[in-house]
Amino acid sequence: MRRREFITLVGGAAAIWPLVTKAQQPAGPVIGFMNAGSSKGLGRLAVAFRQGLSESGFVENQNITIEYRWAEGHIEQLPAMAADLVRRHVSIIAATGTQADLAAKAATTTIPIVFETAGDPIALGLVGSLNRPSRNVTGITQLSSELVAKRLGLLHDLVPHAKTVGFLVNPTDPRFVSQTKDIQEAAKRFGVQIQVVNASTDAEIESAFAELGQLRVGALVVGTGEFFNSRPEKIVGLADRQHIPAMYQYRGFAEAGGLISYGPHITDAYRQAGIYTSRILKGEKLGDLPVVQATKFEMVINRKAAKTLGLTIPSGVLSIADEVIEDAS
Repeated sequence: MRRREFITLVGGAAAIWPLVTKAQQPAGPVIGFMNAGSSKGLGRLAVAFRQGLSESGFVENQNITIEYRWAEGHIEQLPAMAADLVRRHVSIIAATGTQADLAAKAATTTIPIVFETAGDPIALGLVGSLNRPSRNVTGITQLSSELVAKRLGLLHDLVPHAKTVGFLVNPTDPRFVSQTKDIQEAAKRFGVQIQVVNASTDAEIESAFAELGQLRVGALVVGTGEFFNSRPEKIVGLADRQHIPAMYQYRGFAEAGGLISYGPHITDAYRQAGIYTSRILKGEKLGDLPVVQATKFEMVINRKAAKTLGLTIPSGVLSIADEVIEDAS
């Protein structure tokens, strides 16, 4: 993106944001909600966040106001969005997704921040300790990025004949290096070769799948990150077109027709973020709130996708699945 285009894009967005809040006076404290994805693709997660708030008595437009900032995949907008929330003196920032977390942390050292991340918050530099978070930041970690090796193992059980496995990863994601290293190391244990393909835009996703087809990979692991997570239908559709068995991070991909997903229960993580936001609004000291680690994980298999791919799901894999989406035909 050219500099002039970027300035116009960010400036235009900043000009629109004030119109959202001038329509009425805020109801109670104002919460800034940030995410790198889209409201269309990840709106259900905002619902889970509001559920966590409501469990503690905070209801949007009744006794709290939520200012939403969706980057729609334009990661470069996140710093400007965070800065705008700081200028508005919001009571707290709920930064959901790793890239939004880092942008919020860089924008303020005084406004409380509740993060939600799939990565290791210490390695990412969000906190110095899980038990005693420093400064103004605490939150929820799914540690989903650390499950890349586990996903490869489950996919290998489903497609044992695949000797070359693709790994779709976003090179602009902060976990790019660690995820790639983890899957390369795991590949040695399973005797497979990894072909890494990169994508950080919609056009690059299309190109990445074209490359995967040329490489004739036998299976695919899709990396973590809000950019991919807000495009399940697109990614699943491209994998289906190339006839590639794929492993995904969250159940939304399996629900969209993907073969299998394994990861934390993401809606529960967002609900927990809402609960933590409520506790801070009620006066609890942020430094006394340890980082919450995910305890709910789920594996979802789509039997219809397996049938389309000509795969027989091993009984051992079926027995440990939390849910099997049956063929409706």
